[in-house]
Amino acid sequence: MYDLIVVGGGHAGCEAAHIGAYLGLKTALVTANIKNIADMPCNPSIGGTAKGIIVREIDALGGLMGRVADRSHFQIKMLNNGKGPAVRSLRAQADKITYPQVMLDFLNNTLNLDIIEGMVENLIVNDTKVNGIILSDGREIKSKAVILTTGTYLKANILIGSENNPGGPHGEARSNNLSDNLKKLGLDIQRLKTGTPPRIKKESIDFSQMQEEKGDNEYYTFSFDNPPFYKINEQQKCYLLYTNVKTHEIIRNNLNKSAMYGGYVTGIGPRYCPSIEDKLVRFADKERHQLFLEPESIYYDEWYLQGFSTSMPRDIQEQMVHSLQGLENAIITKYAYAIEYDALNPLEMKPSLENKIIENLFTAGQINGTSGYEEAAAQGLIAGINAHHKLKGLEPLILHRDEAYIGVLIDDLVTKGTKEPYRMLTSRAEYRLILRHDNADLRLRSIGYKNGTIDEEKYQKLIEKENLINEVKNILRNNNLRLNNETKEIFMKRKLEIPTYSTNLYMLLKRPEISIETIKELIILDYTKEILEEVEIEVKYEGYIAKVYKEAEKMKKLEEKQIPQDIDYDDVLNLASEAKQKLKQIKPLSIAQASRISGVNPSDIAILSVYLKKKYDK
Repeated sequence: MYDLIVVGGGHAGCEAAHIGAYLGLKTALVTANIKNIADMPCNPSIGGTAKGIIVREIDALGGLMGRVADRSHFQIKMLNNGKGPAVRSLRAQADKITYPQVMLDFLNNTLNLDIIEGMVENLIVNDTKVNGIILSDGREIKSKAVILTTGTYLKANILIGSENNPGGPHGEARSNNLSDNLKKLGLDIQRLKTGTPPRIKKESIDFSQMQEEKGDNEYYTFSFDNPPFYKINEQQKCYLLYTNVKTHEIIRNNLNKSAMYGGYVTGIGPRYCPSIEDKLVRFADKERHQLFLEPESIYYDEWYLQGFSTSMPRDIQEQMVHSLQGLENAIITKYAYAIEYDALNPLEMKPSLENKIIENLFTAGQINGTSGYEEAAAQGLIAGINAHHKLKGLEPLILHRDEAYIGVLIDDLVTKGTKEPYRMLTSRAEYRLILRHDNADLRLRSIGYKNGTIDEEKYQKLIEKENLINEVKNILRNNNLRLNNETKEIFMKRKLEIPTYSTNLYMLLKRPEISIETIKELIILDYTKEILEEVEIEVKYEGYIAKVYKEAEKMKKLEEKQIPQDIDYDDVLNLASEAKQKLKQIKPLSIAQASRISGVNPSDIAILSVYLKKKYDK
C-alpha cells in the first residue's frame, strides 16, 4: 500500500514523485518505460521567455528541474538581457542523453520512492475517492492518492500527412483505455495536438551559410544552490536561419497534404507554438520566418530544426528542408510529425490541482491542457506538495498571481480553462515586474520552507541574502556623492553628465543613466554580482514595484469577497448571457476569480458585486 502513486515519468511525474517522497510519503512512480523517464521528445531546451522564470521558481520551491538542467546543458544564455528585468529569462540547450540520466540518478537516490514499470489502464475508485491503479497486466496497486501525469500518451496518434499511426512519442506504446475509463468516471475529455520538426544529420549541414548563435560569455545557473558545472568557452554553438520564398511556395502548394489542413487532425494545436504551415496561413504577410538549428546531444549527430514543426508527408518535408539555405543537401534522420492525444478539462480541477469529481486524484502536465516541459514540471511539483498536504490534513499550497508565474499558470487553467495547449508567456502575468528571474528565491523560498520542501540550510542562505541586500541599500542611503575632481573624472570617463549638487548614492542609483558599476567606482562595495544586481533592480524600479504591489493588494481584497456557492446566477439581472453561462460552469469562489474568467467583463463584475451586496450584506 502506497501513500502516493504518480502515473507517468515525464517532467511533471518526476517532480511530483520526488517532492512527494521527499515530504515523507511512501511513493511509487509508475511509467510504461523506465528508459523514457524525463524524456525530451521535442527540443531538449530548458527555459525560454517566461519559462526560464518558472524553472527558477521550481528550484526556489525545492524542485529538481533547475538542478538537473545545470548539470546537463551545453549552452546557456539570458534572453532579453538588453530589455527590462521583468522579461529576462534563462534558456539552456540541454543534452538529450544526459538530462534524463541526471534526473533518473536524482530519483534513484530519493528515499521513500519506488519506480515501477507498467502501463496504467484504470483507476480504483470507491465512493468517488481514488484508492489506486490497475495496470494492463491486471495488477492492482493500492494507494491513498494518485497523480496522473500522462503527457501525450492517452490514445495518442502520430500523424505524417495522411498517415495515422497509433502510438506515443518515438513510436512508443500508447495508453489505449485510461482516458475512456476516466470518461466513464465522469471526467470531461478533450482532444489536443502538438508536433515536432524534423531532425537533420550534422554532416549534411552547411553551417557556413548560417548565423552562429553562441552561449553567453557569463556564467549562469537555474538553481540558487549550484555552482556552474560548465566552461564558457566549451559551450556548443547553435545556428540561425530563415525560411524563404521557395519554402513558402512549397508549403502553400501542398497545404492539403498536411495532416492539419488535409482534414486528418481532430485535436486542437498550440496557438503559440504553431506548425510552419500554420504560421504561413496565419501570418501570410511575412516574407520569412526565423528558424534555429540546435544540437540534441554531444553523443550523436542529430540536430533539431526549431520552428519548423510540420505534419507534411515525408516527400514534401524533403523539399521543404532542402529549400532552406545551408540545408540543400540535408539528410533527414527523423521526419516531423503531429501527435494527437486526450487531455482533461482543467476547469474540473481545484486550484490545488485535485480533481473536483474524484477525491485525492490530482493531475499535472499535458493531461491538464498545457504545453512545455517547464509548465508540466511546475504542476507536478505543486500536485506532489498538495497530495502530501491533503493526506496529512494540511491546507493546500495555492500560489497567487502576484507570487509566482506558477500561480498565474494554475489560476489560468482552473479559472479560464483551455481549448488548446497552454503555453506560459510574460504577457499572461499582470504582475510580471515583481515576478522576475532574479528574485524567485526571495519570493518563494520562505514559502517552500514553511511547506517543508526547503531545508534549514537553504532557508538560512535566503536570510543571509536578504540581509546583504538590505545592508547594501543602507550603505547607499548613508553615503553621499562627493563633488570633487576624482568624481568628475569618473563621470567624464563614462560620458555621463556631471552632477551639480550632492545626493546620497541610493537616490543617485535611481537615475536611468547610472548603473551599479558606476556606484562601485564611487564607493567600495565588496559584494557578489548577484547581490549588487538585485539591489540595482530594486532601487531603480522601486516606485514601479510599489505601484504593482499596491495593485496586487487591491486584487487581494477582491479575493476576500467570497461568492456563496449556492448563488443562482439566473437571479442576477442584466448579466450578459456568456458571463452567466461561464459563472455557472466554473462557480468562482471570489469576485477576483470571477473577474478573471474569459467572457466575464468588468460590467458583469460590477453587476454581480451590486447583487451580492444587496442580497448577502445585510
